[in-house]
Amino acid sequence: MSAETLTRTRVKFCGLTRHEDIAHAVALGVDALGFVMWSPSSRSVDLDQLASLTARVPAFVTRVGLFVDPSADAVEQSLPHLDLLQFHGDETPAFCAGFGRPWIKALRMRDGIDLPLEAERYTQAQALLLDAYRPGTPGGTGESFDWSRIPATLAKPVILAGGLSAENVAQAVRRVMPYAVDVSGGIEASRGSKDAREMTAFVRQVALADAD
Repeated sequence: MSAETLTRTRVKFCGLTRHEDIAHAVALGVDALGFVMWSPSSRSVDLDQLASLTARVPAFVTRVGLFVDPSADAVEQSLPHLDLLQFHGDETPAFCAGFGRPWIKALRMRDGIDLPLEAERYTQAQALLLDAYRPGTPGGTGESFDWSRIPATLAKPVILAGGLSAENVAQAVRRVMPYAVDVSGGIEASRGSKDAREMTAFVRQVALADAD
């Protein structure tokens, strides 16, 4: 069996705020769970909530903290509860790398963005998360972007985000062949509350695309 045959697309559920949603995600075999540490977001959690929610996450499921131009103190206070950091603002590479944790850099697909150059700039990142661009909004727009803008080869693994749902994620996986897919609004019943059926359908569609 070749290495290519063994390849699968990783799945990250983001914007988790409820214990029952975490339990269902874990049961589905989701690889990573995202917690929004940016207070303007309706999906944000505070430190106490983060501690409580992540305490239920078992081994081998990655706990990801999402930050937008945070202070160093804000990141440091969250570290005991996180395995991976995700930066969505204008953070410098040096800032992102300053916490002794693996990290990924989110890039919004604005006009004229040079992804190879950004990959070189954020060379220490574990991956680049590509999301839709809306002025003044750092992420979570529920909008997709033109996937053909992603180079066929990039120096960093690609995590595809932006407007994904069970309806289009299989197409996205077949078209982009990303390392991982990231979803929040596409599996929600309401902001911050996930829908178990949509969560299940999303994971099944990714698996179906991988099996092709």
